[in-house]
Amino acid sequence: MAIDKAKVAIGFVAAGAMTLMFGLISAFTGPAMMRYQVGKNTMIDPKNDMSYTMWKDLPVPFFMSVYFFHVLNPEELLNGEKPMVEQRGPYVYRKSCQKENITFHPNFTVSYREFRTYHFEPSMSVGNESDLVTVPNMLVLSAAVMMEKLPFALRLLISATFKTFNEGPFLTKTVGELMWGYDSKLVDFLNQYLPGMLPASGKFGLFAEFNNSNTGLFTVNTGKDDIKKVHRVDSWNGLTELSYWRSPQCNMINGTAGQMWPPFMTTESTLPFYSPDACRSLELVYQRPGEMLGIPLYRFVAPKTMFANGSEYEPNQGFCPCRQSGLLNVSTCRHNSPVFISHPHFFNADPVLLDSVLGLNPTEEEHGLFIDIHPLTGVPLNVSIRLQLNLYIKRVSGITETGKISEVVMPLLWFEENGYIDGPILNTFRTNLVVLPAVMEYLQYILIALGLLTVIVASVVHHKVKRSLNAAEISSVTENPGASANGQVKGSHGSQEKSLSAAEK
Repeated sequence: MAIDKAKVAIGFVAAGAMTLMFGLISAFTGPAMMRYQVGKNTMIDPKNDMSYTMWKDLPVPFFMSVYFFHVLNPEELLNGEKPMVEQRGPYVYRKSCQKENITFHPNFTVSYREFRTYHFEPSMSVGNESDLVTVPNMLVLSAAVMMEKLPFALRLLISATFKTFNEGPFLTKTVGELMWGYDSKLVDFLNQYLPGMLPASGKFGLFAEFNNSNTGLFTVNTGKDDIKKVHRVDSWNGLTELSYWRSPQCNMINGTAGQMWPPFMTTESTLPFYSPDACRSLELVYQRPGEMLGIPLYRFVAPKTMFANGSEYEPNQGFCPCRQSGLLNVSTCRHNSPVFISHPHFFNADPVLLDSVLGLNPTEEEHGLFIDIHPLTGVPLNVSIRLQLNLYIKRVSGITETGKISEVVMPLLWFEENGYIDGPILNTFRTNLVVLPAVMEYLQYILIALGLLTVIVASVVHHKVKRSLNAAEISSVTENPGASANGQVKGSHGSQEKSLSAAEK
């Protein structure tokens, strides 16, 4: 019975050793296997159902919230006083994106056009598209700045043209008209006699180019040859660099298309992406770790240098001519109109800009932009891109519509594009990329612990069984010494008898 116990103990030792070995092998090979699986499942490939669907159709809700700056004192502003504005909104639109004309190429890239549409969401909005808002008339005030260098007589003619079409320095329109376009006889006139001067050929609206449009022909890496290059833009509209800016660095098309990034991020990683709407590449930097419904994340934000002018941040010199820090001059890609992009309410900008307009109150919580990324996969979990559209206005002699306006960068509106993973896609994401890897990680530790415990316990049991067996044998000899001695004497007599017999023969 004791022998059987010893054999069983040896069997458990062997089993424990195998379990321990399997756990150690898993500990060493597990991370490599996980990286392989993540890389395989995050490359752009129709075989990857979840990641390909997320890339192709953006199955999560995405919204654009627009806030207008209603001008409270247009008459006083014409007399040289500071503009006073009141924020109106948000006016919320559901954004739908869908990639079409998807074409895979032999060099591990894929081309597509992403079409976007916007639908007003009254239940999420503060107000309606029929709300009236007073804003600077871009057709008049931007044209005045653009034509400042023309001969005085020509400026007088332009001013007369504005009066002919009843175009003043400010206009009051509905939110819907300002967003998607309104009829203007001046626009019709300019499109007929000066084609190409305006970005729109029909109605004039601040977002008229956005709705039912595409962001251009993107060609991006699929990651099949190198997962570190997945989603990286190879070209845009056939271009590998831009021509808007004054330095090769500023004209570079860097990073991804702004929807997904390569996996395996660290706190040293950045989020570079190319934005056709901003006409340049942007880059976010790591701020802090976090968590969303049990999923670990890294938060990336805009650095203070993003819209810094060239004198404060030398690499941005190529984006000049610059004004105060905190403004991006996009006139070169906006038909030379004096339009500037900034953070909302001039957050992270030169205090002079904030001081020149009454009614602004910047805070990081409400006006800073961020992207929360799952670092293992590079998939955004929560996105909030916030930008402000501004118009540089001033008095221009000969164009009487400009009155005595002081030189000022006037905020027109700011918008936030935000979305987050939710619903079934979140559950699938959590199960495949959070729960299962965690289970695999814990399993290897369990196997190591179980193997060690089994080896130790089985070894102890085997040792005790052996000691018990030896003790039993010694006890048996000690309790019956006579039997052993008689056996030895008898054996001696037998040997002697055999020797005598042999001699006699």
